[in-house]
Amino acid sequence: MLENDDKKYNAKKQQKKDCMSVDVKKNLGIMFREKRQEMHLSLKEVENAISIRMTYLQAIEEGEIEKYLSPVYGLGFIKQYATFLGFDAEKIVKENSQAFKRNTSFQEFDYGIGTLDVRNTNRSSAKRGSNVLWGFVSVGVLIIAWFLAKALGVI
Repeated sequence: MLENDDKKYNAKKQQKKDCMSVDVKKNLGIMFREKRQEMHLSLKEVENAISIRMTYLQAIEEGEIEKYLSPVYGLGFIKQYATFLGFDAEKIVKENSQAFKRNTSFQEFDYGIGTLDVRNTNRSSAKRGSNVLWGFVSVGVLIIAWFLAKALGVI
């Protein structure tokens, strides 16, 4: 009973934290969009300047970068975009650190019957056979090359 209450409490706590980080990301996105428009730049021009695809730039401005990229790439792109716009990227990350933390919550899996099936083992033996064949061919070529070099007096 207590375990279920703990899970529910942790889930609500995580949901609240996620909502807060989404709001921060949306506010950052609005700030980035306003600065870009103030500089009279289109997303395409920014894309060409910093080599980040327009879809990712648009996702940053909408606060939804995590839908497209892993947190590490998203953070890097946000830093690069912020620097391009003239913001202090490190300061932005420090002030909004909760928005860039990875979700490290433990996810439980329920394995049912039949989920631990043995995978196709026939492929691995066929692959091994071809590797052995190439090994013999390589050794044969080396032996022929040695006899040829000896016959020509190179060795």
